[in-house]
Amino acid sequence: MTDLKEAISKAPSGRVKRTPLGQRNVLTVKNKDPNYHYRIVNDAGDNIQRRLDLGYEIAEDASKDVGDKRVSSGTPIGNMISVGQGTKAVVMRIPKEFHEEDAKYVEDKATQQEAAIKEKALSGTYGNLEITRR
Repeated sequence: MTDLKEAISKAPSGRVKRTPLGQRNVLTVKNKDPNYHYRIVNDAGDNIQRRLDLGYEIAEDASKDVGDKRVSSGTPIGNMISVGQGTKAVVMRIPKEFHEEDAKYVEDKATQQEAAIKEKALSGTYGNLEITRR
């Protein structure tokens, strides 16, 4: 009897994890090189060229490894993938150290802006100001 209860209470192993309402499924890239940060970039405007200028490169063979069971997979078209509604995209990558350097720059800029807001808010006024990050 206990074996039956345990079998019933366990979640099905083959079931795909459900994405809660309000969160979107994201295309994923499989078989990634751990030394790189990957990004799927839409072919709109100068998105691709701008990233090439910033040090990204097109991940040549990654277009065949895009998608998962929860989202319709991207359809490869050479190095490009079709991501729906006529939009084409390309998988790009940048070395991890460059990505971390860029992330640190963004973090430092946000910290400076917060400091400037706090300084201005606290000079000559009353009350309090609290800025928090999640």
